[in-house]
Amino acid sequence: MGHRGCRPLTGVRPRASHGVQSRAAGFTMVELIVVMILVGILGAIGAARFFSRTGFDAATFAERGAAMLRYGQKLAIAQNRPVYVQASPQGLGLCYSSATPCAAADQVRTPAGTNSGSAASRAFCAVGGSYVTGWECEGVPNGASMTLNPGAAGSFYFNGLGRPYLVTDTGDSSFAGLTLTVQGDDLTRTISVAQETGYVF
Repeated sequence: MGHRGCRPLTGVRPRASHGVQSRAAGFTMVELIVVMILVGILGAIGAARFFSRTGFDAATFAERGAAMLRYGQKLAIAQNRPVYVQASPQGLGLCYSSATPCAAADQVRTPAGTNSGSAASRAFCAVGGSYVTGWECEGVPNGASMTLNPGAAGSFYFNGLGRPYLVTDTGDSSFAGLTLTVQGDDLTRTISVAQETGYVF
């Protein structure tokens, strides 16, 4: 019995072997070493930046300093008496008199009950060698810096209307505005007090 109706397969040829082997996928030893070196460098830089608190501390101080100045102005208005701002590259403090250092009876009490208690504040907010924890006062964090705009007086006061005056003013205000620039790592923040209104921004 024959296989009627069956035709031999045509057009199908066995796959030719050209003797070419595909290259195995992967990295060479040189590529792996270069990648490991780059990861190590980036890790060292990133870890150093991650564990450095200077930028965070500078930003916190700038926000705290602006809030302190706003509080001083509002307090002067609420109590209808001068509130003095002592600003220097080492820190900020609020007092009821222009005396430096600020006597215990003239220190503006912080509404939070205590200031930050940082090492810089413990050094700056000390009177007679004793740190004052409840004083509205903050020191510039270690590693950060604060500069006053050229020609600006660091010590001034808000009068009972909230307007800024220089400590030496005996008549009209000669306060020309104040800008404090706080820097730490690659972060820069500014605190400004407007000339006429004492607005803090």
